[in-house]
Amino acid sequence: MYKICYFVPESHLDETKHALFGAGAGRIGDYDQCAWQILGRGQFRPLDGSQPFIGQAGVLETIAEYKVELVCAEGCVRNAIAALKATHPYEEPAYEVLALTQF
Repeated sequence: MYKICYFVPESHLDETKHALFGAGAGRIGDYDQCAWQILGRGQFRPLDGSQPFIGQAGVLETIAEYKVELVCAEGCVRNAIAALKATHPYEEPAYEVLALTQF
């Protein structure tokens, strides 16, 4: 089992979650579409050559973003990340995949 965490603007929060759910993420036992999310502030500065969804090259941006966490079985984690990348508005979405140990 893995945990996927990613950051996304509110405009694409539901779209990315539903794409991940459709790829099999967010299942815990007899439950599906399980996720945890919290609103925070993210920052980034697009570099020359980038094509940012928000902002412009060379200018530091700070925006409201959600951090979303959900679990994913090993058999669908690659498809889940592909679904995230396909629906996320950012050129380079920030995400992490952590291996979980069951006790």
